[in-house]
Amino acid sequence: MSAEAEVTTILQRIDRGDEHAVAELYPIVYEELRRRAKQLMAQERPNHTLQPTALVNEAFVKMARGARVQWQSRRHFYNAAAEAMRKILVDHARTKAAQKRGGDRARVELDNLEVKQKDDSVRFVALDAALEKLQKLDQRQYWVVMYTYFSGLADEEIAQMLGVSTKTVQRDWNAAKGFLVAELK
Repeated sequence: MSAEAEVTTILQRIDRGDEHAVAELYPIVYEELRRRAKQLMAQERPNHTLQPTALVNEAFVKMARGARVQWQSRRHFYNAAAEAMRKILVDHARTKAAQKRGGDRARVELDNLEVKQKDDSVRFVALDAALEKLQKLDQRQYWVVMYTYFSGLADEEIAQMLGVSTKTVQRDWNAAKGFLVAELK
């Protein structure tokens, strides 16, 4: 049985309430999720406190504890994993931004105050807001961004998952990048 078919079969068992299926799923999807998390974390600042392994574990726990989902396919599962990782990173960024706005207040003398550029956490929260707008405007472009940026999939894999041509994925990626750049300015 191929890995894709095996994942789908295990997801169907989870839907039927098989408690042992979750334990079987984790080792099969772990390396792929970790690879995607590592690619995602490579785009973050070097001193980010989350590590790919922690991101995968937290996403998997979030998915397991979340609302019961009827998994339709491997694609559906990886969509949920990409969303979970994105939400974890956004929550992490929001928490960090909140701390910078006084959540962990420390006295600073004005003489020693330096002007700093926007932090990655602020950038990530803005990206999340732009992605939410994109999702409302064009679902396919949104998923192209999610698969490319958050899952690290190649154009060919994305095309297969979305049922479109590679050229369409590339056009959607370029259009979505243009939209996101305009939103983030």
